[in-house]
Amino acid sequence: MRDAARDVPAPARWAFLRYSGALGAAALSSSPAACSWGPESTNDIGGHHTLTAVIGYGNDGSWDPTQTASAFSMATNNHIYEGLLDTDPISRKPYAALATEVSKDPDGTSWTLTLRSGATFHDGHPVTADDVLFVFDRILNPRTPTLVTGFFASWLKEVRKIDARNVELVLKFPFRDGLSRLTLAKIMPRHVFSRPGGWDDAVRGTAIGSGPYRQSAHHPKSNTVLEAYTRYNGPRPPAFKKMNWLSIVDAAPRVARISGSGAGAQVADNIPYADIGHLRRDGLTVAGGAGMNNLFLMFNTGHRPFDDVRVRQALHYAIDSEKMVKVALRGRGRPSTSFLDEANPAHRRARTVYGHDPGKARRLLKEAGVSGLRIELLAVNVSWVVDCLPTIKSSWDAIGVRTALSPQETTAVFTKLDQKQDYQVVAAASNPNQFGADADLIMRYNYAPQNLWMRYARWADHPVAERLFADMDRATREPDPDRKRTMIQDCIDVVAEQAVLYPVVHNELMTAWNPARLTGVRAQPYPGINLLQAKWA
Repeated sequence: MRDAARDVPAPARWAFLRYSGALGAAALSSSPAACSWGPESTNDIGGHHTLTAVIGYGNDGSWDPTQTASAFSMATNNHIYEGLLDTDPISRKPYAALATEVSKDPDGTSWTLTLRSGATFHDGHPVTADDVLFVFDRILNPRTPTLVTGFFASWLKEVRKIDARNVELVLKFPFRDGLSRLTLAKIMPRHVFSRPGGWDDAVRGTAIGSGPYRQSAHHPKSNTVLEAYTRYNGPRPPAFKKMNWLSIVDAAPRVARISGSGAGAQVADNIPYADIGHLRRDGLTVAGGAGMNNLFLMFNTGHRPFDDVRVRQALHYAIDSEKMVKVALRGRGRPSTSFLDEANPAHRRARTVYGHDPGKARRLLKEAGVSGLRIELLAVNVSWVVDCLPTIKSSWDAIGVRTALSPQETTAVFTKLDQKQDYQVVAAASNPNQFGADADLIMRYNYAPQNLWMRYARWADHPVAERLFADMDRATREPDPDRKRTMIQDCIDVVAEQAVLYPVVHNELMTAWNPARLTGVRAQPYPGINLLQAKWA
């Protein structure tokens, strides 16, 4: 099978590997000629006209909407760019964005969509069908694979131009779920990004869309400023003159910025569980969203003995996940009973569920002929993940597996993976709900033949993987919804049994906001915030 990165031109290959692995790099301002770098204050920069938001993730990730998995840039891009259709951040129901209406024939194999009259990009240029084709041609071109390619290539054949304001999407087979996925194809100006180096500029932060807010400043590891786009004529008009989004990864200063009499922000995500009580006592609303957010283990199946499924299973059975939920997550989570979280409509308890069973773990290791195993657990340093690591260590130590914890900056962890350095086991956080909620999409985020996660795990060419990917393709094409759901659940049973990349726990993500200042805020079950329907109280 082809390595997805192999066809990427050499200058862009590192960016592809890095950014499609949920990482990112430094970015520019929204205009190529208007760079705004430097030590601008991250305090409220616009008085009462400015909404200040605190995001618990780095803002130095890729800003290319077709490539990024950065929580910060994805959330911000939802305010800068539009898809033909976009989705409600909670229900994920599609609504007309750049298109004038949702397709009247969702089960057809051809969707004709008309662009909104008068829609312009933030540099004043009109949005045309050529811009739509420019984005989709890149997504569907096998020689320029992007992160979102895997969400479209299986069902979308091509996109055709009818005239300046009308396009036709030609499907390979009826695929109703494709409507909600159109939000992942943010329409970008061809005249900007088709220029030499244009896509590299997108990675670094050139962000010019047609949405209600334009990016006016960007300072990596500090803050990003958005301003209302006065010529916006779409369905989600800007409610704030200016928004200052602060990137504060460390928990204590992030909470301090939204709490107390000196609070300088009105909304913050990634709230630590230990701070929920006192924030509520301060009068803030703190709400959670349960979804696909999870702590997962990924094994290097090219490194013995992790090529043996019994060893992978043993290490999952050994973990006291109930203790992890109680101690590290303070009850705000559940041990995984499937690859999908239990709130997902397609959830079915997997055939293999890893309850805490150290006896079975020891037996499996013995059957595999493994003794005296020593593991260095490479982990991202996301605060709640770090809180979970001691439970993993004590659980593995208890079955005779000597465990050394190695939490590192997220960028360092994935740099090692991108460079194909050797490792044994990785513990990290994941949330495919950033891209959508349908089970087919969630599976393809982590499991697909050209998927970087499978390359990280060295598993894509395994015979079981090849059968799994073929079964997933058949499930995607299945027209009967009930049959399709069953087929996907059967694929998830294989994923559970193989335990190559599999969640240990699913947990809630908490968002806090000041209800005296803001209305219309809703807690998401995935990282980031969406303020397209929020306004001043």
